[in-house]
Amino acid sequence: MFSKTCEYAIRAMIFIAQKSKNGNKVGIKEIAKGVDSPEHYIAKILQELGKKGLLLSLKGPNGGFYLDKETLEYSLADIVKVVDGDKLFTGCGLGLKQCSETHPCPIHHEFKSLRRGIQTMLEKAKLGEFTEELGKRLTFLKR
Repeated sequence: MFSKTCEYAIRAMIFIAQKSKNGNKVGIKEIAKGVDSPEHYIAKILQELGKKGLLLSLKGPNGGFYLDKETLEYSLADIVKVVDGDKLFTGCGLGLKQCSETHPCPIHHEFKSLRRGIQTMLEKAKLGEFTEELGKRLTFLKR
């Protein structure tokens, strides 16, 4: 459903949310280890998320990546849109360019319903909501 880049972005953002809940900043090595991602790859992803305003960072010995009260309110849908675009929310289930309400593909109507459900779920899922379950080890981010 998501590109590999988007999967890493979502996992990293949730990890950062959990680690920065008490005002802490997280280094790239810790993030890469925490989400089981290559360092250079996750660094590029996080740099792009920072440019788009979804993630904050601070340079220096006490620096790192973090989320504040405002950025913790971003949803998983916001991350998906920045990394993968909105194709998941608007595209054809069969990848056809000409699929529409007036010219539907064979799965158009069923897929439209699923697509809407996925979008609603991702929009409701705010980054700040995952910290408690992760802290209690009820959920996980590594394979």
